[in-house]
Amino acid sequence: MKVRRVRQKRGWAVDLAVVILKPALLATTRRTWIDGEKIPAEGGCIVVVNHMSHVDPLLTALFVYDHGRIPRYLAKSGLFKNKALAGFLTSAGQIPVERLSRTAIGAYDAAVAAVRAGECVVVYPEGTLTRDPGLWPMTGKSGAARIALETGCPVIPVGHWGVQKILAPYASRPHLVPRQHVTMQAGDPVDLTDLVGRTRSTEAINTATARIMAALTSIVEELRGETAPAERFDPRRMGVQQIGNPNKRTARKKKDGR
Repeated sequence: MKVRRVRQKRGWAVDLAVVILKPALLATTRRTWIDGEKIPAEGGCIVVVNHMSHVDPLLTALFVYDHGRIPRYLAKSGLFKNKALAGFLTSAGQIPVERLSRTAIGAYDAAVAAVRAGECVVVYPEGTLTRDPGLWPMTGKSGAARIALETGCPVIPVGHWGVQKILAPYASRPHLVPRQHVTMQAGDPVDLTDLVGRTRSTEAINTATARIMAALTSIVEELRGETAPAERFDPRRMGVQQIGNPNKRTARKKKDGR
């Protein structure tokens, strides 16, 4: 594994995370990092990642940090309701997102500004933990594509597998013993050169989103040694709630006899 030193000014929140979280992750997981050097060493970029567990943002952060960048996340706004946590997240350069709301445009503007300032912004293009029964990447949201088309920055897909064994989607108890093996792999930049400049075109945004999700799924297929379903899971079409724990809704329906 090739490791790069972080050359950016880290700030107190990142320093604290490195001191506390990094040793904890190293002690509780076994990791294989693949092709992390494909993340640009400097300059604005977007890293897009599949989302299976509430633990994978921590390991993604470690993967990105180990390859010389400080990750700036688009984080759900609910995390900022606690004042102490909000202070930490803000100091660490994280960007709050009001999911499924009109105010999400503010997060888009902040992400564009961060990329133009040379930051590495991490985006979960699915928008939430995957609802796919096989834990494959779902249909993607347009945010990553829109940021990329606006800025012309590289989009680096990072797929992973194994995190779900530590903490399954919406589970409350992690499995730390024995240590689980997590693999993360970065891919080549998604080619969007023919689409840059067409930021307001629905066709361009949809095409870019499809390419991003295809690149991400291809990496996950390689890591799993399996082929993803031919049709990507779409929560809206399947009648599954898009945010929050869908299992709670199912449980309520059963309890109410619906």
